This record gives sequence, structure tokens and C-alpha cells, in this order.
Amino acid sequence: MATPIGNLGDISLRALHLLSLCDTLACEDTRHSQSLLRAYGIERNSDSWLAVHEHNEAQAAQTVIERLRAGQRVTYLSDAGTPAVSDPGARLARAVGEAGLRVVPIPGASSVTALLSVAGAVGPRADFVFRGFLPTKTQERAHAVADLGREGRAVVLLEAPHRIEALAQALAALASRSLTVGRELTKQFEQVALVPCDGFSQWLGADPSRCKGEFALLLHPLAADAAVSTELLGADVLKLLLPELPLKTAVRLAAQISGGSKNALYEAALTWKEPAA
Repeated sequence: MATPIGNLGDISLRALHLLSLCDTLACEDTRHSQSLLRAYGIERNSDSWLAVHEHNEAQAAQTVIERLRAGQRVTYLSDAGTPAVSDPGARLARAVGEAGLRVVPIPGASSVTALLSVAGAVGPRADFVFRGFLPTKTQERAHAVADLGREGRAVVLLEAPHRIEALAQALAALASRSLTVGRELTKQFEQVALVPCDGFSQWLGADPSRCKGEFALLLHPLAADAAVSTELLGADVLKLLLPELPLKTAVRLAAQISGGSKNALYEAALTWKEPAA
């Protein structure tokens, strides 16, 4: 079950009904969830609660399965947002499904969809990928950002406040590519800003409060002309490599250098090698 990521008004009527009706409330943090229910005037006895979090999810899933088989109605909720989206819940849902029991989604708030809805960067003809949290080690993060630079689609990232400055420094490698920053979404001090990747650090530094809170970020898709440039660069590099290297090796290196599609370059190379009619 999805719960609010900030604004308590984002709970659904369906969720409130189930919170009152279910036999077991499985949750990431029982104390946090108890406070949430009290905000809606819902009180549950101690027998209703079951802790299911990152460190005990596999074991606790068996308890949930036993209760479901006994005829209980079990609701799982993470601390904020939608379970299994950079939060616990995926292993529980998988275990319940593999046990032949029904898993029912209760949709609601999510920082991912909240940001996408205001960024104006995706739509019917524009895909996005969810990347979540990048690696915390400097070198691994730099490699991840390099991969993002070759990703033509929009990319959703998440980050915690104590690592946001380091992420901003890493994203500067993507130069002027557009970035929508969502800070403290749905909360009192919510901010949504559009900045170039190489201007993100400056935006953060302009106000000390901007480094506080939880972040959802949307790396905008590559502009059409940038995608064309990538294809042309890949083709040019491949033409230089083909006379010197085996086909597959030349394609692999051309794709790595240009950021182009390996499959597209391979097909182009085969076309060039076909004898004239």
C-alpha cells in the first residue's frame, strides 16, 4: 500500500478503508506507521502489527504467508511512498506470489511519478528509466554517470541529503543536459527547479537549505540533435576501425567510444560490407 511521502492529504480513501479493515499491518517501521494511522484517527491494537523491513523481509514473508493462509487480510506499507520502489516490499510481494496467494496493489503517492508529472520531459512518445540511487563510492559513481551520458532516455534518480552535493559534482560531467530537481516533494518546503547538470552544484550552493531534505531528480532525455550526433560519430568511428579490426571488435569499440547502439552499428557495418547489386 502506498502512503504519503509528505502531505498527509495524499492518502487514498481505499487505503484508509483497508487500514481500518485488515487483520495484520505489516510495515517497515511500526512506530512510524502507528503515528501515521493516529493522524487519521485510526487506532489498532498491538496484535495487529508486524515488522517487515530490509533486514528481516525474507523471514517475515513466511509469517505473512502463514497469516494469509489462515484467512487473514494483511496490508503492507512502507514508511513513505510506494513499497518496492527503492523501499522494502519486493521480496515480500514475490514470496507471496510464489506461494500462490494474491498480491493486490494499492496505488498512491510516489516521488518518482510526482516528479515525472511536473518535469514535462516524458510523455506518450518519450520513455524513461528508473535508476534510483547511484553508487556512493566516487569512482563507481563517476562510471555510473558516464553510463547516464550515453542513455538517450530520461532517467529518474534518487538521493539523500548527505550525498546530494557529491552527486551534483559528478553530474557536472553531463554539461548542459537538463535536470529537473525535486526537493522535499509534497512537503512544506517543496522545491522543483530546472537546471543544467553543470549548474546543479551552483544551484545547491545558492541557499544552504537546498541541501536539506530528500531528492528526486530527472535527467532529461538527450535532444534529438544530440542523438543524431551520437549516431554519426559512431558511424564515423566504425568506418575507421573496420579496415583494421574484426567486425565484432570494431563495432564494440565504436559503440563504447560514441555511446551509440551496438546493434545499430553492427547492422550498418553489415550493410557496408554487402556487395553492390
